[in-house]
Amino acid sequence: MAETPRRVLGPGTEPDPRFTLANERTFLAWIRTGLALIAGAVAIEGFSINLDETVRGILAVLLILLGATVAIGAGVRWLRVEQAMRQSRPLPFPTLIPFLVIATVLAAIVLLLLVLK
Repeated sequence: MAETPRRVLGPGTEPDPRFTLANERTFLAWIRTGLALIAGAVAIEGFSINLDETVRGILAVLLILLGATVAIGAGVRWLRVEQAMRQSRPLPFPTLIPFLVIATVLAAIVLLLLVLK
């Protein structure tokens, strides 16, 4: 079992536990964001919001895909940060943040246009 972290995380030294735990908390925050997006899809579909059925379905699918993408990105980010800390490298750029900002702005614009219609 002791070999599993080294196989997954690669070479390097164990970082300060505070940094590892902070990385885990950030990962869990991203997971909560992904779950919230998926919950939004369930709400849109489940509560039959006053939208065309096709539009509701498309929005629900897009939110589910966005939530799944955020969850996958959270796992990748956690691993990249953990590896960087173990190898004393700079932390990687958080590509998930610009992706999520763009996706959220686009979703807000689409919803705004649908509500004003």
